[in-house]
Amino acid sequence: MRTGRRIGVDVGRARIGIAVCDRDGLLATPVETVQRDDDRDLVRILAIAGEYEALEAVVGLPISLSGGDTPSTQDAREFAARIAEHLPVRLVDERLSTVSAQRGMQQAGRNTKKSRAVIDQAAAVIILQHALDRERAGGTPPGIALP
Repeated sequence: MRTGRRIGVDVGRARIGIAVCDRDGLLATPVETVQRDDDRDLVRILAIAGEYEALEAVVGLPISLSGGDTPSTQDAREFAARIAEHLPVRLVDERLSTVSAQRGMQQAGRNTKKSRAVIDQAAAVIILQHALDRERAGGTPPGIALP
């Protein structure tokens, strides 16, 4: 398992959830929800990565349940490529991360409509934690590295 902090990124059309892990790569925690806004969103995400001295970004790739691309898949790939110009990026399958985050909010008694920003952060936590767990179990970095 590589040491060093990583940021988890859940790319949405309106908002981007951000999470971070500890230096040992054990536990992901929520950080912030960034509004999609031309280049300001990227500037803020890179600032967060700098604050936490992240060695890479783990970006969720929304794949359909059948394994194919969705309209959101291309959007996530394009956004990840923008991040990759400044910071190493790994794309990881994020199937059902937002659904899991919403379910967790409902079980906690929170109104999901009023908690959308928190759900984005929770989805980023799920994406990053899943990637960390896979790396720890398999001994190799998860997903696909962008060039």
